[in-house]
Amino acid sequence: MKFSNKFGTEKPSIFMELINEKNKIINKGGEVFDLSIGTPDFKPEGYIMDAVSKAALDPENYKYGITDRPELVSAVTDWYKNRYGVSLKPENITSVNGSQEGIAHICFPLINEGDVVLVPDPGYQIFSFGPEMAGAEIVKMPLLKENNYLIDFDAIPEETAKKAAVMIVSYPSNPTTAAADKAFYRRLVAFAKKYDIIVIHDNAYSELVYDGEPGGSFLETPGAFDVGIEFNSLSKSYNLTGLRLSFALGNAEIISRFKAFRSQIDYGISGLIQTAAVAALRGDSDSTVKLRKSYKERRDFLYEELNKIGWKVPKSPATMFMWLPKPKAYKTSMDFCMDLLYKAGVVVVPGNTFGELGEGYVRLALVLPVEKLKIAVERIKNSGINLET
Repeated sequence: MKFSNKFGTEKPSIFMELINEKNKIINKGGEVFDLSIGTPDFKPEGYIMDAVSKAALDPENYKYGITDRPELVSAVTDWYKNRYGVSLKPENITSVNGSQEGIAHICFPLINEGDVVLVPDPGYQIFSFGPEMAGAEIVKMPLLKENNYLIDFDAIPEETAKKAAVMIVSYPSNPTTAAADKAFYRRLVAFAKKYDIIVIHDNAYSELVYDGEPGGSFLETPGAFDVGIEFNSLSKSYNLTGLRLSFALGNAEIISRFKAFRSQIDYGISGLIQTAAVAALRGDSDSTVKLRKSYKERRDFLYEELNKIGWKVPKSPATMFMWLPKPKAYKTSMDFCMDLLYKAGVVVVPGNTFGELGEGYVRLALVLPVEKLKIAVERIKNSGINLET
């Protein structure tokens, strides 16, 4: 048999490796506190589940969902207007099977083989893998602590900027948890216009900004519709990760080309999932306020308690994650993660999973209640691990 030279030797994700190691401990009767994958442990709101339950009895919802239903487009339009003050038309919107799927495919209709795509480092893995599948030349944009993990546009060589076709941007950021202000987005739009670059903005965590101004939208920025789109997901905002629904929104030509491409590989979003989305977007606006409060409580608890036991960590400003420095006694983040797993029974993700500049950090997901986090912190405290950073 013959296989792809490019992807045929692709290794399983680090998450699979961590799950395998975790299961070894569990199979021996051990207890593990899994803070690795960003899967919310909160339930969807009851009115969303009720709407899906009712929709499940309608045979029409078992047919192909070729197009977005008018009620879904209307709900998205109204939500964006109410939440961000952004006006959308139907031609500015398309649904996708989760932001991961959307970002995996967005570059196919936008670039030619060998075109430069700028991606963040550290950054979520699909930001690089998606464009790479489409044949892009990947160029990393360093996200540095001293710059609050914001892209430094002045540090991008002009020749690189001139060659770039697309740049992928994501704030609030996974994994660094950084949030960007309006001034940043103005610089982003100006940079994209100057060098004729398409911006793809991932906006999965705008509802999970804890300090300062509420999370916003790239599309609020004057000129943003001229240069790009953003993905906005229901997964984390409404605890619907398993339903896989996100939206690509913005520049009409990009959306049109993306729809045409996706029509060749997908038959649309299930009516059941569209029903869930409408219920979520039309539902109680306080649900995201309660969710944000719960995640903030977990963040605040871990910030206080980890610092108390000697692991000096920053207070993450946004997302459902914390981006924490590894103790200096460890050569690599992976070494620390394995010790944390086997000595304390706590699973976190090594930072280099997200790019070379992620080395020296670990990502922790806020996916356990405070009661369990108390036990996890106590286990870390009693593990004998040197936590000095």
